[in-house]
Amino acid sequence: MTDDTAVQARRREIASEHLLFKLIEYVEAKHPGLLDYLEGSLDHLGDPAHDETKDDEAVRTIARKMIIGARAEGAK
Repeated sequence: MTDDTAVQARRREIASEHLLFKLIEYVEAKHPGLLDYLEGSLDHLGDPAHDETKDDEAVRTIARKMIIGARAEGAK
């Protein structure tokens, strides 16, 4: 049986990522430079965990992939 809380969290994450990507695409189209700005901010991004799951670089890697995806989508 699937944990309803985990399913809801996954669905919220998918919906949030979609809306965020569309917002980034829209703003970048109107104000070029947003993606460069976001990319420049990644050094300050980190994982707030306080246990063995903490991995700042893994969080930055995900953010970099999102920026690369947004750049690719905007180039279409």
